[in-house]
Amino acid sequence: MKLQRKNRRALVLGALAVSGALALTACGSDDTGDNSGGDGATTSAAASDIKCDDASGQLQASGSSAQKNAIDAWIKQYAAACKDVQINYNPTGSGAGITAFLQGQTAFAGSDSALKPEEVEDSKEVCTDGQAIDLPMVGGPIAVGYNVPGVDNLVLDAATLAQIFDSKITNWNDEAIKKLNPDAELPDLKIQAYHRSDESGTTDNFTKYLQAAAPDDWKYEPAKTWEAKGGQSAQGSSGLAQQVKQVSGAISYFELSYAKDGISTVSVKTEAAEPVAATVENATAAIAAAEVVGTGKDLALKLDYTPSAEGAYPMVLVTYEIVCDKGNKADTLPATKSFLNYIASEDGQGLLAEAGYAPIPDEIITKVRETISGLS
Repeated sequence: MKLQRKNRRALVLGALAVSGALALTACGSDDTGDNSGGDGATTSAAASDIKCDDASGQLQASGSSAQKNAIDAWIKQYAAACKDVQINYNPTGSGAGITAFLQGQTAFAGSDSALKPEEVEDSKEVCTDGQAIDLPMVGGPIAVGYNVPGVDNLVLDAATLAQIFDSKITNWNDEAIKKLNPDAELPDLKIQAYHRSDESGTTDNFTKYLQAAAPDDWKYEPAKTWEAKGGQSAQGSSGLAQQVKQVSGAISYFELSYAKDGISTVSVKTEAAEPVAATVENATAAIAAAEVVGTGKDLALKLDYTPSAEGAYPMVLVTYEIVCDKGNKADTLPATKSFLNYIASEDGQGLLAEAGYAPIPDEIITKVRETISGLS
């Protein structure tokens, strides 16, 4: 799949400006509730392309914390243009977001994993004459952040990561880590591995990677709930990033936009000749190979967690906005379509690279736009 030239340019420029552009997001990386944005700051170009379509009222949504920084940036732009709409996105985690949506509490949910068949069946209770569908909206790498004094460049492979997160490798000067980093001054320091305490699509995608790339070392089924032994836990992506920043010897996984304020990230050894860094461009190279496996209006994707191409980063996720294809609540449908139309637009997707995310490839996002226009 080929990205539009404009998106390619945005990726290059955005990757160079990630740290500065993150300051433009509303509310930073707090995993707290009300993110209504709307301080009035926006560019005339972005605002002019946002169609409010007479939308008004409050729009409640929740779910993926991985996409929170993207949602914040989108809300900031959208709220400046559509002042009669207040959007409240609560980054509770993918599992909690799906649950809230299936209980009819939110207009849409964010999830880093596509809906399960039983969840689609359950959605028919809240989607009158319809069902929930997956709309891929945000892409990006799952960065592995670490805090090892004196080590600025760290290379790990899938087998080593699997053993670290399964408490089989417990010290930073372990021979397996030394072999991958012969020039590093690895300290005699205990590894503090952190995983998500809540149900998380990021966990699901991270463990899918470990199972696919290191099946001999990762014996657990991928899931939103952490299954491996040992380790410590924290709530949300921001909670994990905070632990890595504060705890000497810590290592964890989270979306790239949370790897800031001095957090170093692992380069991953794949089948390619050179280790691959967690960057927007490298994640895009992997996401571009994804294929749509959903049926009907559902646009769930199948990702390749074991790419061999040079520069293809293997730990990627796609965040879906989950909404009813039919049977959306009449009072929130106009605002839902208006906001989703904006974030799927060229301008909306153009903000992603600036915030450390990867735009969805053109062939897929075109289908997303078509599907949103038909929501009822």
